[in-house]
Amino acid sequence: MIRFPLLLTLIAALAAEDWPEWRGRGRRGVWNEAGIVESFPAGDLPVRWRVPIRGGYAGPAVAAGRVFVTDYRDGVERALALDERTGRQLWTREWKAVYRGLDYGSGPRATPTVDGALVYTLGAMGALHCLRAADGAVVWSKDFLRDFGAELPPWGMACAPLVDGDRLIAVTGGRPDAKVVAFDKRTGKELWRSVSSLDSEPGYSQPILIEAGGRRQLIVWHTAAVVSLDPATGRVFWEHPFRVHMNTPIMTPVHAAPYLLVSGFFNGARMLRLAADAPAATLAWRGSSDSERRTDTLHALMATPVVDGDYLYGICNYGQLRCLKLASGERVWETQAVTVEMARNVSAHIVRHRDRYLFFNDRGELILGRLSPAGYQEISRTKLIRPTSTPGARRELGAVAWSHPAFANGHVVARNDEEIVRAGLSVAQASVVK
Repeated sequence: MIRFPLLLTLIAALAAEDWPEWRGRGRRGVWNEAGIVESFPAGDLPVRWRVPIRGGYAGPAVAAGRVFVTDYRDGVERALALDERTGRQLWTREWKAVYRGLDYGSGPRATPTVDGALVYTLGAMGALHCLRAADGAVVWSKDFLRDFGAELPPWGMACAPLVDGDRLIAVTGGRPDAKVVAFDKRTGKELWRSVSSLDSEPGYSQPILIEAGGRRQLIVWHTAAVVSLDPATGRVFWEHPFRVHMNTPIMTPVHAAPYLLVSGFFNGARMLRLAADAPAATLAWRGSSDSERRTDTLHALMATPVVDGDYLYGICNYGQLRCLKLASGERVWETQAVTVEMARNVSAHIVRHRDRYLFFNDRGELILGRLSPAGYQEISRTKLIRPTSTPGARRELGAVAWSHPAFANGHVVARNDEEIVRAGLSVAQASVVK
């Protein structure tokens, strides 16, 4: 006889979600899975498994019962596939990667992108691999520096490849004419290459696909402009110049019709209004500060902001969680509660879960809370993983956790430079009483 706990498990399984790429499916930072706890249990979350790994900033991807992640040690980058349920290592694939001249050299930056039977990885030095998800066999590969004349940015290649139908789109940073390149996702054959009118480094911001102006648009934010491309051909629809100090566009652009937001550590925010009848953009508002300390609007760094109704919520460059009016950029409130410490580069990733938010701060804490124009409401907080990465600035704990976790199938999966951990977030427990 099936009892109530098993029924809960079956219902939760029907609503389970994978996390196949950066910020989850569609790169939206949204997790809709049912059956998740209302608050965290006393003490630590129940850890299902923990597995030793090497260094890296790349977050995990979860798809079809497997966890995919990349790491680095002693001149070798590596892709790993783990059994999602047990953590057992299923396969590894290695390639040489000499981190000569690379700042923050712990390991790869880009989250793997999983598409059915294939998984795509990008190393910090520009090695793009298409691997078979089943066994890690190399299907095809590219080298951005060798094949497209790219110059390595100071903090390495970080833009995770993006699947669009039969295409795999990559921000290669190639010069003179291949800033963005589309490949046949199965064979690696080049389909198109595109270039912005402004010469620049590729930056570290992830490309996204949106629907606006009656067209699908590929949005790429590089170090000199926000660009919209036709994902089918690479043709430039529109371009908004935005020269970013120290070449550091990092946060993922945020689309909330009719708006598109980008925000940088030094130069603050630019809110674009997207036309309704054609692919075009105009400036809706922008911050007036180019100072890292005397900030207005939002000076985001790694954390991608979220839009909820008529309000924008994001982490500023010294860890301040801010609420802004979406239409004007006017600040409503700010708090340091999520990140705790006010210091340079303090950050926290934000994921929406139904009417709540999950925050993973760089102290390795997972926080459940709510956001509204009235303020930040914390529900509960727990320690998820130990920070191990070098922060590059004085920090209270001496290290940081900067990798974006994955939320999938009732669990959170997080990594540092030493281990990857899967912890339970579901209220349902499998139980069969005969």
